[in-house]
Amino acid sequence: MHEVKVFDSSGKLKKVISINALNIRSKQQLETPSMFRKNKKGRIPWSKTPKSTAKSGTQ
Repeated sequence: MHEVKVFDSSGKLKKVISINALNIRSKQQLETPSMFRKNKKGRIPWSKTPKSTAKSGTQ
């Protein structure tokens, strides 16, 4: 694997992603592939917030 250079639309270097960061990302992708899914439709959120189904106020 090689380091990745990210450029903006004008051609200036924005950042360089190191080989170590790419290795960490690939390990995370193997453990939880749904986290890196491109099609986000039907995805369960990682941090679930409690939702109350009861309405407050008068009906």
